[in-house]
Amino acid sequence: MKAPYDAVVIGGGHNGLVTAAYLARAGKKVLVLERRPVLGGAAVTEEVFPGFRFSVCSYVVSLLRPEIIRELDLPRHGLEILPLDGTFTPLPDGDYLWRMSDHARTRREIYRHSPVDAEAYDEYAKAMVDMARFVKPILAMVPPDPLSLEPRGLRQLLGLARRFQALPRASQHNLLQLMTMSAADLLDQWFETDVLKATMSASGIIGTFLGVRSPGTAYVLLHHYMGEIDGAFRSWGFSRGGTGAISLAIAAAAREAGAEIVTEAAIERIRVKDGRADGVVMKGGAEVEARVVASSVDPNRTFLKMVEPGVLDEEFLGEVRRYKLRGSSGKVNLALDGLPDFTCLPGPGPHLRGAISISPSVEYMERAYDDAKYGRFSRRPYVDMVIPSLTDPSVAPPGKHVVSCFVQYAPYKLREGSWEEQRQAFGDTVVDTLAEYAPNLKKIILHRQVLTPLDLEREWGLTEGNIFQGELTLEQLFFLRPVPGWARYRTPVRNLYMCGSATHPGGGIMGAPGRLAALEILKDWKRGRVR
Repeated sequence: MKAPYDAVVIGGGHNGLVTAAYLARAGKKVLVLERRPVLGGAAVTEEVFPGFRFSVCSYVVSLLRPEIIRELDLPRHGLEILPLDGTFTPLPDGDYLWRMSDHARTRREIYRHSPVDAEAYDEYAKAMVDMARFVKPILAMVPPDPLSLEPRGLRQLLGLARRFQALPRASQHNLLQLMTMSAADLLDQWFETDVLKATMSASGIIGTFLGVRSPGTAYVLLHHYMGEIDGAFRSWGFSRGGTGAISLAIAAAAREAGAEIVTEAAIERIRVKDGRADGVVMKGGAEVEARVVASSVDPNRTFLKMVEPGVLDEEFLGEVRRYKLRGSSGKVNLALDGLPDFTCLPGPGPHLRGAISISPSVEYMERAYDDAKYGRFSRRPYVDMVIPSLTDPSVAPPGKHVVSCFVQYAPYKLREGSWEEQRQAFGDTVVDTLAEYAPNLKKIILHRQVLTPLDLEREWGLTEGNIFQGELTLEQLFFLRPVPGWARYRTPVRNLYMCGSATHPGGGIMGAPGRLAALEILKDWKRGRVR
């Protein structure tokens, strides 16, 4: 590592890599430091068992911003997105709900459950697309500070108000509901079929310590609805080679632009002199000088662990401590000797190529949350299961398969026992739940990896195991994320910036925080604020 650098980026997750790529493209000398031996942060592919390559943490892609794909020319660097074909929800009574990418077939399937809901489905989809179109530009916007008299920020707020005013009355009403209601209550206004509401409401609880009937989850539902592939909203897919291939494509773009990337490079602290960050100190004592430090790790680790005591004032640190992380998700990755055989729809088929959602009813979903509220992992959890090897055979040996199971709820803080003691019981619960619908599952499991929130914290640096580096609740969005008054990627320490999912517009494999942070850093450079 040659010093000094123009910028050091802490963390080689996808957001940190995006920041590095944009800074390097602007001619800056950039160094990325990643603690783990592999790049990608939570967007990583690893061969956990011989021959089986897992998207260990994040497992599907949709939120990655089109402008980043275009500006960094990621397809040329190896990015290839394979479509995820719909959502299949098995039911305990032997029936199922299968929403496919083919809209006409999905409508006929919903009609089988409820003619009324089949009619409402199109209207609901139109309303959600309208909301997504309104919110989409905000994803590329640096949050204005409503308490500042800065002209640019005031113009942005006025522009948002005018755009809202220009919406049809019904759309204004829908948007206000989305920002305040629960996912289940919102869906109750549109549909009558329980399994349809339960499966759709699941998008509202991802990465939050909330239930489907908790206010605020309707926005999280919209956040996931805004995923798009080739301009189509609510489109999800797999990255060929696993989600780590996304991170590697971004890293390749950064390296091509001149960035230097080092793995197994843990940070001890951020150097601060006279209120200005001027580099980092590595584990072991080596120091790296830089004019700018950009941290893609969460506020807890950045400000409470990497910045020395006494540098930041207590009011700011108090806000950081109040920032809600509350990890609630676990992951179970399975290596299989064959395919699961679902009782309700036996044999292999296209229903296995999409997401398989264990969400039979709204009550089931809410009771899963009840367990978590009292410090227990869900005894009957919501599980989002995918089999990426059906779409991308490169991730498993011939005839074998990899299965990824995202699970709610797994609270970081358990009332009884520890996660070391409960890890395998949690894994057993997930497998038992799936086996109720696919009885052959237990016989075909070759290997199993169980990840708890504690594992996500220890291995991937996600404080409390929160997959979004902080909940996407109303009080932690836009100009309030992560701390009121500091939502524009800058921090109270001069030349220290935040560029991870804890900043606007939040989590998921999106890359927008990294891009926006880089653009703000470059603006400061141009204005002479970096020196």
